[in-house]
Amino acid sequence: MRTSSQLVKPIAAVTGSLALAATLTACGGSSAASDEKVVTVYSADGLKGEKGDGWYDKVFADFEKETGIKVKYVEGGSGEMVQRAVREKNNTQADVIVTLPPFIQQADSKGLLQAYTPKGSEQVDGANKAADGKWTSVVNNYFGFIYNKQQLSEAPKTWEELLDGKFKNKLQYSTPGVAGDGTAVVIKAMHDFGGQEPAMEYLKKLQANNVGPSSSTSKLAPKVDKGEILVANGDVQMNFAQSKSMPNLGIWFPAKEGGKPTTFALPYAAGLVNKAPHTENGKKLLDFMLAEQAQREVSAVGGGFPARKDVKATDANAIELAKLIEGVELFEPDWADIDKNLTAYVDAWKTATGS
Repeated sequence: MRTSSQLVKPIAAVTGSLALAATLTACGGSSAASDEKVVTVYSADGLKGEKGDGWYDKVFADFEKETGIKVKYVEGGSGEMVQRAVREKNNTQADVIVTLPPFIQQADSKGLLQAYTPKGSEQVDGANKAADGKWTSVVNNYFGFIYNKQQLSEAPKTWEELLDGKFKNKLQYSTPGVAGDGTAVVIKAMHDFGGQEPAMEYLKKLQANNVGPSSSTSKLAPKVDKGEILVANGDVQMNFAQSKSMPNLGIWFPAKEGGKPTTFALPYAAGLVNKAPHTENGKKLLDFMLAEQAQREVSAVGGGFPARKDVKATDANAIELAKLIEGVELFEPDWADIDKNLTAYVDAWKTATGS
């Protein structure tokens, strides 16, 4: 059994629907496919606005205007997108895949990605990209929770508070192994409680209050905003963007009783799909997403953090985002361990919760 110290490397505190409109070729070998003015993106939810006002909406529109290449977009949970791409390996449909960790690593280990170093990726920190060029973060982000500010006078502070009877059938988190943010619940619990066994003991208790599974984290925020549930998991970028149209959403970070609130980076990581039908178009889109203009719009439009360290956002959203995570302790998961043992950790969660 790995201990918490083996799972994470501590860092200093932080301060500052599924549809395809056309059948694509199997392996990208035909000139007709490679010349087609289209690029297909499989992505975790969170970056596309519900009202067409998200970062993807802006970037994809600008990309099409500049290049004439239309973006076909398929959205779902991180694990769901990887599983779909695996099923299609003999008839590859996607050109670019964007998921949260550890699913981008899983995509790589399943042979779904080909190496490509996008322009601008030299400005992405080493921890947020693969050394072999298989994937690069395009939007930085952090794991978090949300609560209903109207029905709760203040955010819960600890994991233990969530065991209170007032949260019975008023709490929900997305499914580990299917959703990236749901998997993050298990990762954070293992860190905060000091390992797999105590984390599973806690999540077993929490199940008494849990509404049930959800394949998509983004669908939980409207339920919290309306007061159907009081607490849910999420991530800072997605929930911050949603809060602009959902005024009752508040973002918080659980702590273990007696400890400090913690979080970890949960970036949107993008990779070029192996045997993609439109490889060159995929490369162009990756370059575009990491260009300075698109990166400057990450906080202003998308409510996230630029992946490029040389892009210093100073807009009102960037300032507010920095305040949200001020004083929250940041840890770095051992993604290699999590990728290797993900199935075991998800199975342990299923056993503990009876899911």
